[in-house]
Amino acid sequence: MIDLRHPLAVLSSRMPWQEIEARVAQVFSRKGRAGMAMPDLDLFGEQVQRAAAPSNAGRPRVPLRIMIALLYLKHAFNESDEGVVERWGETPTWQFFSGQAYFEHHRPCDATTLIKFRQLLGEEGVEELLAQTINVAVELKLIKPQELTRVIVDSTVQHKAIAHPTDSRLLETALAKLVEAAKDAGVELKQTFAKEGLRLSHKAARYAHARQFKRMRRAIKRQRTIVGRLQREIDRKASAIGAAVREALGETLNKAHRIVAQSGQRKAADGQPKLYAWHAPEVDCISKGKAKQPYEFGVKVGIASTFKGNLIVGARAFHGNPYDGHTLHEQLEQATILMQDSRAKPATAFVDLGYRGVDADNPDVHIVHRGKAKRISEQERRQLRRRQAIEPIIGHLKADHRMDRCHLKGKRGDRLHAVLCAAGFNIKWLMRMIVRKGVSFLRSVFLCLQQASGLGRSWVAAAMAWASGWQSPARLRVLPLMLTDTSMFAG
Repeated sequence: MIDLRHPLAVLSSRMPWQEIEARVAQVFSRKGRAGMAMPDLDLFGEQVQRAAAPSNAGRPRVPLRIMIALLYLKHAFNESDEGVVERWGETPTWQFFSGQAYFEHHRPCDATTLIKFRQLLGEEGVEELLAQTINVAVELKLIKPQELTRVIVDSTVQHKAIAHPTDSRLLETALAKLVEAAKDAGVELKQTFAKEGLRLSHKAARYAHARQFKRMRRAIKRQRTIVGRLQREIDRKASAIGAAVREALGETLNKAHRIVAQSGQRKAADGQPKLYAWHAPEVDCISKGKAKQPYEFGVKVGIASTFKGNLIVGARAFHGNPYDGHTLHEQLEQATILMQDSRAKPATAFVDLGYRGVDADNPDVHIVHRGKAKRISEQERRQLRRRQAIEPIIGHLKADHRMDRCHLKGKRGDRLHAVLCAAGFNIKWLMRMIVRKGVSFLRSVFLCLQQASGLGRSWVAAAMAWASGWQSPARLRVLPLMLTDTSMFAG
């Protein structure tokens, strides 16, 4: 039903599925439940028995290999959670990659199962998925182990799935959330300002479009007054009702207070970062010096790739918008952990000028950038030209592997998403290299045909040398026909 020469079919037999399952299976072990003491006296005294209760086991689990394959396929082919499970039920090659022996025209699981599976995997689990792609590349000899010692490190911004933050929009959201929280907590408000709040929001948007900024600031000032009045009223009435209600409304009131405070001044208060999204308080405002996009809202992500081959060996999210140089140590530490199965670690790092002044923090790594033009050798000066090779890698991560917009929740979601995007990039990289080399599939074909037809070992060895000596598409197409029609070699 499928072409076994397809790179994804070849990769399915080269991935160490049993090892991956063994390393991540510990987070899915079932927790034992303790028994309950029941007053049941008999000849031997009171005994501990389990109380009768309905089973919470639920339906059988989806096989672990299918769930891992779904994460790989999602980021390799730029699909959403809903899209990958729908496409899996219609694509035989994807099911073969997931370990299925027969094609089944149905979804493997619900899309929400992938959310729970990611949360259970955690950061160590997704880093294991990325590490195994590196191991496969080394095992198939698609990249030399010594190439892992030279890496290129750069940073980018992983955008969060939020609307562009404006004071008017944030104040409108705070107004709606305060009214909703007060209603849920049973706090009666004198006035909700629903109609006036909506009208002020429309006014501010229209004044901004017409570049009438004095009128726009007047509308925003009124919005700020309304939100501040509601916040103080809810705080006062919640404290009178009880401490439990006040504690339940604490986070909502705190966010509203932050939005009111930051909208009244241009700069953020010392030690208090600005809030750019109600549902994502972890979002940072990052300026990378781009003329087209001066400010980006998300999290800074460090990427490490091999000097030659463009294989990603590290991806980590850094919250708080740190200086690029201060992230280099953690980035190299992650790359060392991911490459430990190959017994390699970064020895030379090629970086840009954003990583200056951190040589003392990384004594075991030789850092090369153009700020050291007079202190590096001529060979390193020539090699430094290849530092720009990581820029198209970042572009492909964003355009083809979902790093352009993160929909996962919280700081943990940002960290998981960055690593999974890198794993999806490496899966596509492995598929491209399998097509380019063409050796992995031919070896398995020769072994199978040798056992089936009883051909001599010397002829098979000669055919392998003939096919691998000149990797031309014509020979690769003719060779399977030659091997299947053995009558032409009867003499």
